[in-house]
Amino acid sequence: MPTWVLALSFWLHMVATIIWVGGLALMALIVWPGARTALGAGQPLADLMRELNRRFEPLTWLCLAVLIATGLTQMSANPHYEGFLKIENGWAMALLLKHLAIGGMIAIGVYLRWVLQPALARLALLEARGQATPEVETWRGREITLTRLNLVCGLLVLALTAVARVF
Repeated sequence: MPTWVLALSFWLHMVATIIWVGGLALMALIVWPGARTALGAGQPLADLMRELNRRFEPLTWLCLAVLIATGLTQMSANPHYEGFLKIENGWAMALLLKHLAIGGMIAIGVYLRWVLQPALARLALLEARGQATPEVETWRGREITLTRLNLVCGLLVLALTAVARVF
């Protein structure tokens, strides 16, 4: 493999990781707490979070595609790679665990996108019509928790990447 292809792959992989994990950190540690303090728990908070998710989500899916493509490129060029699901060294074990953590991040993202966000949108419509929605805080709390869990998975991915690099 040409050196420039591998270098480009590493660079794109790092950029995608920064955007995805950095965005999760920003949302979980800065935006959610700050927005909740400034806006309270009502409709303005829901509107802000919906707009932020609308803007951030396409980036996360693009980052995932970049990470898969560049990760496969890097893995195939690594001398420790011995074949699909051949876990015969520390590098392969670290990569397996890393990919499981990424799978967790994807599962959380799918749940947020296709279960939680539609539920919150329905509740927002009910609230706009003046109907009581006592379960909305449960759903919003779940969104915060899952965003934080996704961040933890992202940090675990970074840690496992560091472990794989020492082999």
